[in-house]
Amino acid sequence: MPWHATRTGVVLYLVVAAGCGADIRTGTSPVELVVDRLEAAPGGSSSFATLLHSDVRTDAAHPDLGRVVLRVRLRDPGPAGAPTVPSAMNVVTITRYRVVFRRSDGRREEGRDVPYAVDGAVTVTVGESATPIVFTLVRAQAKLEPPLRTLAGADGAAVLSTSADVSFYGSDARGRAVTAAGSLTVHFADWDES
Repeated sequence: MPWHATRTGVVLYLVVAAGCGADIRTGTSPVELVVDRLEAAPGGSSSFATLLHSDVRTDAAHPDLGRVVLRVRLRDPGPAGAPTVPSAMNVVTITRYRVVFRRSDGRREEGRDVPYAVDGAVTVTVGESATPIVFTLVRAQAKLEPPLRTLAGADGAAVLSTSADVSFYGSDARGRAVTAAGSLTVHFADWDES
């Protein structure tokens, strides 16, 4: 094979591969999923906020709940004078979510430095209007496992500060994958309940 043909083939491959990268990152759906708000409520409470103080020891192990408000928007809304109108095909059905905890110091071993990740199932169809979804952010059993179990009895003197990265996965009405993600701060401790 002549040298220039090989070079042309390599250049063509690089151009095609570079063009595919954006599709892999952004997907091929004509809609995108938008996180309008991500909040959490400590176990046994219905008071949601954008910062969670998770109590690792209460009268019983309660999960901490998360609540996200999602909506769908068109990737190409059309010109300002004649915007594209969404159709019934422009909805996304969420089927699962994943919560991963991380620390700012880089320590991330699950079950030692941070709680184990949470994989959950949820089925909700999201359209153009805001749709709230409640999910388990911190499992009840996580409060009975290290590292959260080691905080019990410290009366708030020991705090584990993490960020919870929450990803939502689903597909549009045509079956194309759609994802969205958000983060919030979670402080774990045996908070003083007086």
